[in-house]
Amino acid sequence: MFLLLTLVFVAAAIAELYVIVQVAAGIGALETILLLIAISALGVWLTKVAGISVLYRLQRTVRDGKVPSLEIVDGVLVLLAGALMIIPGFLSDGLAILRLLPPSRGAARGVVLRRIRARGGFFTMVTSMPTRPARADDVWDVDSWEDPPNPPALGP
Repeated sequence: MFLLLTLVFVAAAIAELYVIVQVAAGIGALETILLLIAISALGVWLTKVAGISVLYRLQRTVRDGKVPSLEIVDGVLVLLAGALMIIPGFLSDGLAILRLLPPSRGAARGVVLRRIRARGGFFTMVTSMPTRPARADDVWDVDSWEDPPNPPALGP
């Protein structure tokens, strides 16, 4: 798995550099740098707007007494898009801006929620604990100033 992630990151970096060099050859180095800065600024603004929108929806859902599963997934997708905006390059910025637009985020949200539901949900809840019968020496007087007795060993 580590090797696969390393290969993906190296391939992504090479692809980003290739696209930057191609754009710079077409429009010039200074214009490429200015374009990267403009796209990053647009991405930061879109991330802020999308994040605030998700936060308001999350608050409204919780206030209505519902579980905010859609909003949590949207928040994670917006956070991922914001992290992609940090990486300099046209490919990562394009993918990030795509994730910030509501229609494409909705499609990604559907995929993520289907995978989560197929695995059984966000988390597993324990509904009961094994118990043992109470013994007479388990009783402790909470009104006294004495230290509680040592807990008995859990065994037969």
